Amino acid sequence: MAPTNLIIAPLFLLTLFSLVRVQEGVEDSGKYPIVVSTWPFLEAVRAAWEAVDKGFNAVDAVVEGCSACEELRCDGTVGPGGSPDENGETTIDALLMNGATMEVGAVASMRYVKDGIKAARLVMQHTKHTMLVGERASIFAISMGLSGPTNLSSSESMEKWTRWKENNCQPNFRKNVVPVGSCGPYQPKDNLGHNKGICSEASSIGTIESRTCLVGPHSHDTISMAVIDKMGHVAVGTSTNGATFKISGRVGDGPIAGSAAYADDEVGACGATGDGDIMMRFLPCYQVVESMRQGMEPELAAKDAISRIARKFPDFMGAVVAINKDGVHAGACHGWTFQYSVRSPDMDDVKVFTVLP
Repeated sequence: MAPTNLIIAPLFLLTLFSLVRVQEGVEDSGKYPIVVSTWPFLEAVRAAWEAVDKGFNAVDAVVEGCSACEELRCDGTVGPGGSPDENGETTIDALLMNGATMEVGAVASMRYVKDGIKAARLVMQHTKHTMLVGERASIFAISMGLSGPTNLSSSESMEKWTRWKENNCQPNFRKNVVPVGSCGPYQPKDNLGHNKGICSEASSIGTIESRTCLVGPHSHDTISMAVIDKMGHVAVGTSTNGATFKISGRVGDGPIAGSAAYADDEVGACGATGDGDIMMRFLPCYQVVESMRQGMEPELAAKDAISRIARKFPDFMGAVVAINKDGVHAGACHGWTFQYSVRSPDMDDVKVFTVLP
């Protein structure tokens, strides 16, 4: 008969090993993996789910999901072929964030390269920077192996731009200016009390923008995706071709860490979409994650972040979706009805959740 201590020792080591695995978050809790995305971008969520369910880490799964949306040109506002700027050109903003290391890679106003999220990953992997912009971001991405240069316009985007030009380039994002011609060039107004733009109105304290004719569910959408992998690690990513008829060179909230997305392994993640020019002033996703860090439930954290913006800009349109480390998710919105998509282990397929303003 084997000595008792020879039997107990292996059992003790096995128990200790199991405890260590639980503490390191390796053991499958049944909550993970999970994928959350703004809007009913079902194929993007399925692509991310397929990757993470096979054992991909959260960062790579986010890239798979956002890449699928770029390839499908979701809503015409993600990837190439949509949202022309004032010059008729389509450019790309994208971000990738690793919630385990807090590394971020981003590109903004990127020309000639269609793979926004992959370019963002290259910035994260092969530079000590956080963001590259414009044509130089394109040169870097191509030098690292992405295809290009590519014309990011499409027949649809050029037709949209042509109609806008025929409408005297209205509406647009200019303010406090006078066009020399129907579509510019523009000069500053001498008298701010006299305002000719159709998307603004004069007030005694300056100019208050009315943005509802510029911002809507199909004038610019961002895919903002969060993934928690089987190890419990969190990552987020975004991709968008920005606001339709934006001033050339404009960068929205999509590539700004803490604005359109934020992730922290210790807490959870957030994604946002909407009027990025307004939302980026408040870093709503950073606010959501920090609120959850302080113990606030995702629904309350999301509502609180949106309400902070609405108090200052009551006519803005936007939304956030929050998920904590327990897999609890919720959304909040203002100015429109918002939908977000989720895939988790207890679901047979992607489920879409609707949030009312």
